[in-house]
Amino acid sequence: MPLPKAEITRLRSLQDKKNREAAGLYVVENPKVVAELLAAGQPLEALYATPAFPAPAGSPPPTLITPAELGRISHLPTPSGVFAVGRLTRATLAPGELTGGLTLALDGIQDPGNVGTLLRIADWFGFSRVLLSPDSADLFSQKVINASMGSFARMRAVTTGLAPALASAATAGLPVLGCDLAGDPVYALAPMPAAVVVIGSEGRGLSPGVAATLTRRITIPRHGGAESLNAAVAAGIVCSALRAR
Repeated sequence: MPLPKAEITRLRSLQDKKNREAAGLYVVENPKVVAELLAAGQPLEALYATPAFPAPAGSPPPTLITPAELGRISHLPTPSGVFAVGRLTRATLAPGELTGGLTLALDGIQDPGNVGTLLRIADWFGFSRVLLSPDSADLFSQKVINASMGSFARMRAVTTGLAPALASAATAGLPVLGCDLAGDPVYALAPMPAAVVVIGSEGRGLSPGVAATLTRRITIPRHGGAESLNAAVAAGIVCSALRAR
């Protein structure tokens, strides 16, 4: 039976954050990420697929649709063959949580591709969580989810006010390390079983409120003429340096 027009409109509307929040739903159209979500035990509300797409194990029975119908509901220029709908849940930060393990904090990272890549980096280096400031790209944006290449399903990610969370962590004696061109070389750091690494946007750097919470500024020594590094590249180098300690 053809998809009703109202259903097509509803699914298309989930491109926008306000509609995702209102419906409590998000969309994934990457087959690999759909499989990763299911493997991580995150259930799907619904799965729409063309007959040629093999439904992954553990998924709800797919609603079979034509390629033309998929094109009408898809949020991508080139649909992948699957359109999954998940239940949107926002994690909250528990009191004292930051004192356990390593945390990557994103201060105003607005590019969805960077946010997804940063989730992937934190996952690769075994960080316990990622914090996102409210003005960072939406965690449930499909661009973020796709760029994370499955790490979205595994990483604990919390959107929260960074300044109060980091101030509380610093007061508890936790190292809060902010990436800054004027900082100390990251390779000189002592081993740290628990710390927060704060990455700011390339254009603005760290916001004043977050900068005020730092216990130390760190940098990646520059040997050439580039003015700055991409936020995700910088985070990867810093995370690697911390793990090498």
